[in-house]
Amino acid sequence: MNTAAHVLVGLVAALHAYFLVLEMFLWQRRPGRDLSGFDEEMARATAPLAANQGLYNGFLAAGLIWGLIAADPTGYRVQVFFLSCVVIAGLYGGFTANRRILVAQALPGALALAAVLVAG
Repeated sequence: MNTAAHVLVGLVAALHAYFLVLEMFLWQRRPGRDLSGFDEEMARATAPLAANQGLYNGFLAAGLIWGLIAADPTGYRVQVFFLSCVVIAGLYGGFTANRRILVAQALPGALALAAVLVAG
């Protein structure tokens, strides 16, 4: 189960690294506009907000990677903390911004968190 937990944590970290790239660098291009549904003008107007959001997603990815490479008990604790942050952020975003965030962020985070806790 430990291997499965590590794989899930790695996938969540990769997902958040992708969110960083999408929100910080691709927001005004087609991938970002397709995700947001914004036209060019709205994408340009919201780009600073998206970049800030992307930076936070990068911090989540970095924390999860730290949790994977740190020795236990630190690694385990860091994974639990950052996965909890992912789930909470996903729930908040899902209920306040877009329900798709529940599936794209909260669900993967919750599955990885459950696997880490079971493997714990």
